Amino acid sequence: MLPRRPAITRLADTVAGELEKRILEGSLKPGDLLPSERDLALELGVSRPSLREAIQKLVAKGLLSTHHGSGTFVTDRLEAHFVDPWQDMLNGHPLLQQDLLEFRQMLESQAAYLAAERALDVDIQRLDLAYAALEKTYANDNLQACIDQDVAFHQVIAEAAHNVLIGHLSASLMRVIHGHVSGNLVHLHAQPQRWNQLQSQHHAIWQAIRERRPEDAAHAARSHIEFVRQSMQDGARQEERRLSAMRRLGTLAPASA
Repeated sequence: MLPRRPAITRLADTVAGELEKRILEGSLKPGDLLPSERDLALELGVSRPSLREAIQKLVAKGLLSTHHGSGTFVTDRLEAHFVDPWQDMLNGHPLLQQDLLEFRQMLESQAAYLAAERALDVDIQRLDLAYAALEKTYANDNLQACIDQDVAFHQVIAEAAHNVLIGHLSASLMRVIHGHVSGNLVHLHAQPQRWNQLQSQHHAIWQAIRERRPEDAAHAARSHIEFVRQSMQDGARQEERRLSAMRRLGTLAPASA
């Protein structure tokens, strides 16, 4: 008979692997609080000592963080090492924004293609809910909610692609460019025609995915990001013109005093 301890260790490895899989696939997201030890042990069908050992393994890997009195949380380790340096680089080198948008275009068009090809019924249900929430924010003209729901809509598509790297890279990328996305939506919101175009683009992506048309979904996603790229470029030009005008005003002000 094998000693009891190694058997428990193997079970803990299995439990750790299950939790790790949930983190990788996005079922458990950064910041999520794990269920209570009792509930999670019941759900997984394991003893609480085995669950504790599994959690400690993931804490050691940096995927979970335990806070006394608060519980165990999923960390952002899979995203932070990507996000932090690129966030700083983007702030220091604005031209990188175009490269990021080019990468986003490749990533989101492929995500839309795979989502149209692979999405399960439950994924389509999530997509329908995300799109309905986005449409509601448009109808209520709630700009901040639009920004949040826009990001959520694209992330649901990334997760429906059933590719772990696409899901995590999408979440990381949106965190990197979140400020720029927000600024672009503020810019577009002030232009009703372009704002309506944005809504139509989201509708086209949503419809192509739920109707299982991969090529059309990819094309709609590429067109959407190209529209975003052009809009951000126009917004940057407009801001530079504004700053230029303000500088001229500042130069002329002393002479007229």
